[in-house]
This record gives sequence, C-alpha cells and structure tokens, in this order.
Amino acid sequence: MMIFFLVVVAIATAGYLFMQQPQFGRLPSGERKQRINASPHFAKGQFQNQSPTPALTEGASMLSVTAAFFFARPRSVTPPMVMPSQRSDLLNLDPAQDVLVWFGHSSYFMQLDGKKILVDPVLSGSASPVKFTTRSFKGSDVFTVSDLPSIDLLFITHDHWDHLDHDTVRQLRPRIGQVITSLGVGAHLERWGYTREMITELDWYESAQPAPRCSVNAVPARHFSGRGFRRNQTLWSSFVLKTASRKIFIGGDSGYDKHFKEAGKEYGPFDLAILENGQYNESWAYIHMMPEEVVQACIDLEANLLLPVHWGKFSLSMHAWNEPVKRVAAEASKRGVSLLLPMIGELVYLDRPVAVHPWWEDGTGR
Repeated sequence: MMIFFLVVVAIATAGYLFMQQPQFGRLPSGERKQRINASPHFAKGQFQNQSPTPALTEGASMLSVTAAFFFARPRSVTPPMVMPSQRSDLLNLDPAQDVLVWFGHSSYFMQLDGKKILVDPVLSGSASPVKFTTRSFKGSDVFTVSDLPSIDLLFITHDHWDHLDHDTVRQLRPRIGQVITSLGVGAHLERWGYTREMITELDWYESAQPAPRCSVNAVPARHFSGRGFRRNQTLWSSFVLKTASRKIFIGGDSGYDKHFKEAGKEYGPFDLAILENGQYNESWAYIHMMPEEVVQACIDLEANLLLPVHWGKFSLSMHAWNEPVKRVAAEASKRGVSLLLPMIGELVYLDRPVAVHPWWEDGTGR
C-alpha cells in the first residue's frame, strides 16, 4: 500500500512540475482576474458560451472518443505527399498592395492598407506541449519567424496550442508592435516577455482602435479555452477588423450558432470572412463547424469571399486531411459562395483573387 501511495505521489509531482514549464503560460490574476470576474460572460468560475455547449454531443463519451482517436484513425488523416507550397517574399512587399498569405491551419499574414497583420501563428512544427506529438504535415512549415517582417498587429483568438504557440510567439516578440487578443490571454504573453502596454485584451462586444483608420471589435465564438487542466479561464473570440478600405471577419474556432448572423447584421457586409473548417467530428459538433455550416456562416456574415482555414497542417480529428476542403468547395459551389483556397505560402492579392485550382487533389500545385 505504501509503495502504491509513493508511486501516485511521484506521478502527481512529476505532472505538476511538468506543467510549470513556460509553454503552459500563466492563469490570469490580479487586476486581469478582477476584470474577468466582472465580465457578463464569466459565471460559475469560468467563461460561458452564449448557448449551452457541452464538450461532446449526445451519445458520445470521452472513453469512446479517446479510443477512436488513438486506435481507429485512418491513414488518410495525413497527406500521402509533401504538402505543396510556395515561398513568398514577405520582407519586400509593395506596401500599396493588399495581400494575404496562409501558413496552414489557422495561421496567416495580411497586409492591409500598409498595415502588417499576423493571426494565430504556429511555426514551430508542433501544436502540443510535447514536441513529438501533433506534428505538422511534411512540407507545411516553409516559413519561420525570420521570414516575417515587423508586425503592426498580432491577433491571438484563443489560447489553445494550435493557435497560441509558445516558441513562435516568444521569438516574434521583438517584431511585434501591438497584440489584440481575448480577455485573459495576456497572462500567457506577459509570462513570455510581452509588456502589458503591448497587449489589448477584449471581452466580447468591446472594441479598440489600434491605429488611425483601423478598428477592431471582439465578437462571440462558440468554443472553449485552456492549456492545462482548468478550462475556460480565458476567453475565445472572433474579431471584426476594419481598415481604411476593407472589412475582414477574423474567425476563431467556433461551432455554428446564432452569433454569425448577429455579427453579419451588426457589422456586415464583409469583404472577406476567414472561418475555421477542419478538425470537426459529429462527436464534438457543438465546438467545431462542419464544412457545410462554414458556408452557411459565411452567408450569415454577408461576406463576399470565404477563406476556409484550420486544415492543411495538423491532424486533430478523424477525417481525411483534405476532406474539409473538398466538402466546403462542394457546398460553396452549390450555394454560390466565392472561395479563396491558396496553397501554403501563396501570395494572394485581395484586389484580384486567383481562380481556385484543386491543388489538394493531385499535389502538384499551380
């Protein structure tokens, strides 16, 4: 009995010490925690979604989902080839051009009205505290931090590992002007060397003006947060970005719900909606959209153009790696929604978006 007790204590101690490492960030405290406690979206000790949102759908259990994830995933969850990509020169862009470059998953760069903007950058090759797990697809990491210019605005939608990457964000710090993020996430960033003056944290329906003729509104998403055992201590959000000439919906991870139509009515129409499309499953359909719902969300937002992200770099579900793009393209064609589907690294000129070529089918690129 004593040996069993000592083993349990040793395991618990090792787990505690492991989770004190810097990549786990820090929970909000002090004035930040006081602000969270006063939020209308914080109740019963955690942030809440607008609608009831269980982690799993009816009939699914954590045991069955875990067993399926580790023992029943098909080989098709990873691509059979090196991911096609292009290496665009981001250090010598014409500042007069509005461009977008997708880095795979939910990471992308935009230059809008001369402002350089980066969203949820994960460039370290992994989306996990343990680097040999959740590895990026071969060929999907063609950019490093050194390939990026100085960034005026860094957006972090929420604190999950596939959106907030310790290694990338820490290396980026000298290149960042301002950070726009969800309420509470600044605690992680401050542990990693960012100053409080650099960080603007927004609750849903709050706004900021980070530069002249540039505004940001935080709007609801239907998801959850957490980098350790305690969930929902920081907020998850989407952002409405308005510059002098464009209006962009920066979508965070989200299940489908009424908030898309509400955002469309309040802030639309949008020039471009960037929405998550991947890592979905019927067992967790409340917190990630199916591809057909992504198209509906774009319609709800009254967006002229849709860029589906959250695919093409990591496998966090059981679907084939290219199923999300196939399904969203089929639904968009059926419903008359225009898509952007660039390769990783491809330079997209927003004034003249390129025609869609199904590079994910043959792997040959353009």
